[in-house]
Amino acid sequence: MFNDIGPLELVTLIVLAVLVFGPDKLPKVIQDVTRTIRKIREFSESAKSDIREELGPEFKDFEFEDLNPKTFIRKQLDNEDLGLKEIRNGFDLKKEMAEVTDAVHSRDSDASSASSAGSSGDRIDMTKKPETPGPDDRPPFDADAT
Repeated sequence: MFNDIGPLELVTLIVLAVLVFGPDKLPKVIQDVTRTIRKIREFSESAKSDIREELGPEFKDFEFEDLNPKTFIRKQLDNEDLGLKEIRNGFDLKKEMAEVTDAVHSRDSDASSASSAGSSGDRIDMTKKPETPGPDDRPPFDADAT
C-alpha cells in the first residue's frame, strides 16, 4: 500500500502527526485509525462472501482481483487455449529489428545509387526552410479545424 514512501517521507509524516495531534493523543488516534481499517476490511470480506454466495457454484473460481483490467488481460494472455505463448515465444524482437534495419539500409543504399545515377551528385539540404508563401497564395484549408 505504501511501497513508494521513502524513509525521509515516513519520518516527515511521523513528525507531522506528533505536531498535529500531540504526543498525548497520538496513540489514541493510531488505535482509532487501525480499528477503522480493521472494520473496513471486515465489511469488505463480508461483502465479497455475500457476492460469492449469490453468484452460485458456477462462479466459485471467481476472484475479485480479476476485475482489475491489467490482471484480466494478463490472465487471458497466459491462457493456454489461445496459443499466445507460442506466438510470444516465437517473436524475437532483436531479429525483427535487425531485419527492419537491414531493409532500411538496403533501401537507403538503393535510393542513393539511383539518385547519384540520375542526378549530378547534389546533396539535398535537409535544413532548408520551406519557402514563404506569396501574397496571392492561400494557406492550406483544414476541414477538421473549422
